[in-house]
Amino acid sequence: MSIHHLAVVGVGLIGGSLARALRAAGAVETVTGIGRGAENLITAEKLGIIDRWSHDLAAVADADMVVVAVPMGAYAQVFSALALHARADAVITDVGSTKQHALAMAAAYLTAPGRFVAAHPIAGTEHSGAAASRVDLFRDRLLIMTPDDATEQDACRRVAAMWQLADAEVITMDAARHDYLMAAVSHLPHVAAFAIVNAVAGRDGEEDPLQFAAGGFRDFTRIASSSPTMWRDIALTNREALLANIDALRGELDTIRRAVEAGDGEQLTRLFTRAKEARDRWLQEKGLGDKGE
Repeated sequence: MSIHHLAVVGVGLIGGSLARALRAAGAVETVTGIGRGAENLITAEKLGIIDRWSHDLAAVADADMVVVAVPMGAYAQVFSALALHARADAVITDVGSTKQHALAMAAAYLTAPGRFVAAHPIAGTEHSGAAASRVDLFRDRLLIMTPDDATEQDACRRVAAMWQLADAEVITMDAARHDYLMAAVSHLPHVAAFAIVNAVAGRDGEEDPLQFAAGGFRDFTRIASSSPTMWRDIALTNREALLANIDALRGELDTIRRAVEAGDGEQLTRLFTRAKEARDRWLQEKGLGDKGE
């Protein structure tokens, strides 16, 4: 597969890493970066991630592949502009974390929603911006496509081939199932990390506990350094699934609280052991270590 002109709307960690990987694979001729921040776009150009840049979405006019890598809350604005400027035969895809919302925005705003392929790479770090991008970010990581009945098969094939060139493993599933699963293993942990930091750091009139925090606190809260805007939009666009998982977490915390209050060491041991065994089993099955993403 060869891409003549790739337009990346939002040249950050994900969009920049994809452009890097495709360049390394020799699969793209020209890359245009589109975004609001001139400094980030200039950095991307200096790093060779993109060939040119613009603040104007009209710059997608000649692109045969358009990748949308912006916060979920910006989809309506971006898609309405793409409807005006994108080629009729261009394939449009995204990297957002809530796929039902992405498909709804495509249906509402794009003139050819069948040429849109909803996709989500399961990869990332807490860092953002073009400077954080990596050529190997997607190597051996999952790329989940969630086409609906309107999605054209040719568009799906092109998007799958693009991600395979970036060394990702491509799978397909229903958008609702994707959003349910991501609420549990991605969205809830980020919300919990933000909450933990706020609970510890927001104690007025007391000695700051953070001055005594070390590796454990750092490791657990690493993802609280992620983009607040991006995670605000994810929380709001996957509201129902996230709320169900927040309730599940509250239930577990309430169970632990009752055991602590009652001085029930046996119950605490059972709860902690169950969690440890589940996590250890997951790490072993996936061949993962504890070094983060």
